Amino acid sequence: MPTLAVTNFNIVCSVLGGFITLFGLVSYLFKEKFYLSEALISLLAGVAFSPHATNFVKPLEYTGTQTNLNAVTLYFTRLVLGVQLVLAGVQLPSRYLQKEWKALALLLGPIMTLMWISSSLLIWAMVPNLSFLYALAIGACITPTDPVLSNSIVKGKFADKNVPKDLQKIIVAESGANDGLGYPFLFFSLYLIKYTQHGGEHGGASKAFGLWFGETWGYTIILSVIYGFVVGWIAKELLHFAEEKKFVDRESFLVFAITLALFIVGTCGMIGSDDVLACFVAGNAFTWDDWFRLETLDDSLQPTIDMLLNLSIFIWFGAVCPWPMFLTNNVIPIYRLIPLGILILLFRRLPVVFALHKIIHQIEDVRQAIFVGFFGPIGVSAVFYLYISLEFLEDIEVGGLQREDARHLSEVMMVVIWFLAICSIVVHGLSIPLGKLGFFLPRTLSRAFSSQVPTPDQSFTIDDRVHSSSVGVLRDRRHKSARSRQQSSDINSVSTSTRPLYRIGGSVIRDSNLHTRTTTGANTSNNSESVTPVQAPGTPTTAPERTIRFPDDPGVVVGSVTRDGTESRNE
Repeated sequence: MPTLAVTNFNIVCSVLGGFITLFGLVSYLFKEKFYLSEALISLLAGVAFSPHATNFVKPLEYTGTQTNLNAVTLYFTRLVLGVQLVLAGVQLPSRYLQKEWKALALLLGPIMTLMWISSSLLIWAMVPNLSFLYALAIGACITPTDPVLSNSIVKGKFADKNVPKDLQKIIVAESGANDGLGYPFLFFSLYLIKYTQHGGEHGGASKAFGLWFGETWGYTIILSVIYGFVVGWIAKELLHFAEEKKFVDRESFLVFAITLALFIVGTCGMIGSDDVLACFVAGNAFTWDDWFRLETLDDSLQPTIDMLLNLSIFIWFGAVCPWPMFLTNNVIPIYRLIPLGILILLFRRLPVVFALHKIIHQIEDVRQAIFVGFFGPIGVSAVFYLYISLEFLEDIEVGGLQREDARHLSEVMMVVIWFLAICSIVVHGLSIPLGKLGFFLPRTLSRAFSSQVPTPDQSFTIDDRVHSSSVGVLRDRRHKSARSRQQSSDINSVSTSTRPLYRIGGSVIRDSNLHTRTTTGANTSNNSESVTPVQAPGTPTTAPERTIRFPDDPGVVVGSVTRDGTESRNE
C-alpha cells in the first residue's frame, strides 16, 4: 500500500522548486515594476521555511553538527562566488582591467583600505570589550562589496534608465576584484591574533608578518592571479580552436564559462589558493578579445543559472542565519547592534568614495558619487570570509582546546557579520523602491489634492450649454472623454458639405515662410458656423496646430483658407 514519504530530500525539492516556480510567475512584476531584488525576496522565503518559522528546511538536521553546517555554508558561498565572478569577468569589455587600471587601483587600494579602517573603528567603538586588533578582523570581512547584490543595481530596467554604462562596468569590476582581495586585510589581523595575543604561539610578530607576506600575498593572491589568467587564456584558445573546427555544439559553447568556474573553484581549493580572485581574473582573460562575450550577448543560459544560484543561496542564508543570537548573546546588546548597522551602512564607504570621486572619471557628478558610495552591499562575500575566519580560529588552541580570545572573537564575528549582512540585504534591497516611492508620491498627492480645489473659472460651453467641471479626479476624466466625443461629432457634422481636412499629429508645427495660423475645422459657403477646439479649464492657451491638406482634394492649393472659403496663395 502506498505510504507518504515525507523525507528531507522530498521536502527540500518541493519547497525550493515551488518557491522558484511561484516567484517566476511574478518575477518581472517584482524586479522591473517594484524594483525589489531577488536576494531580499529569497531571504524572506528562507526565513519562512526555516526552523524558526514553518520548519520545512532544517539545515542543522541535514549536516548533523554545527561544524559541518559551517563547512557546507562555506562551500556553498565559494560555489556561488566562483560562478558569479567568472560571469562578472566575462561581461566586461575587452581588456577592461588593462584599460581602467588607474580607477581600479584607486578603488582597490586607498578606498578599500579606508573602508577597512573605518568599518573597524565603528565596530571597535560599538562592541564592548573588544580590542582594535580584533575589530580589524571583523572589519576585513565586511570590506569587500558583494557581486551578487551589486547585480541589482547594474542589471535590469532601473540600471538601464538611471546608471550610465561606464559606471555599471566599474561597479562590476570593483565588486569582482575586491572579493578576492579581502584575504590580505583579514589575515593581517588573524596572524597577529594567533602569534601575538594571549601569549601567542611560537614565532611572535615576525612570523605573523612572514606568513602574511609569503603565504597570503605570495601564495594566495599572486598565485591565484597567475593561475586564473593562464587557465582563462588557455580555455579561450581551446574554445577558439574547437569552434573553428566545428567540434563544439551550441549547448556546450554556452555553458563553457560555468564549467570553467567549477574547474577553477575545485583546483584552487585543492592547492589552497584564492579561488574567488582566480575566477574573476580567469573570466577577464577568457574574454580578453571580447569574442565570447559578443557571441553569448543575446543568450540567457548564463543569467538563468546565475539566478538559480542566487535564489538558492539566499534561501539558505534565511534558513541558517542565527536569528536568536541577535537578541540573546554575550557580546553585544541589541541596542548597540542596531546603531552599528546604521553607522556601517552610512560611514563604511560613502564618505571615502565621496571624497575621492573627482579622480575617478566614471563618477561624473555628486549624485553618482553618493550612489556608488551608498551601494556597496555586504552579502555573500562577507558570509564567505566569516566562515573562513571561523575555520582559522578553530585551530588556535591551548592544551587541545580553543583559546579563549579566539572563541570570543568567533562569537562576536558570528553575531556582527550576520547582522550587518542582513541589514545590507534588506536596506539595499528596499532602497530603490523606497526611493522611487519617495520621488513620485509627493507629486501624486500634490496633484490629487490640487485637483480637488475649485477654481473661479471652471466652466466651458458646448453648443450653448454651460458645463461646470467637477471637483473629483474621476469625474473630470469622464467629462474630458465626453468633450472629446462631442468635439469629434461636431466636426463630422460641419464637414459634410466639403471634403474633410485632416490633422496629423498633435505637435505644434510653425511655418516661418507663411506666418499664418491654420484652422482645425472646415467652413462651407452655406454654413458660416465655425468649429473651434474645446479647451479644458485651467489649461494654458497653446499655439494653433498646423492643418495638412492633401493636394488631391478638389480646389485645394497650397496656401491659406479664408473665412468665406476662398483660397489665397502665399508667394
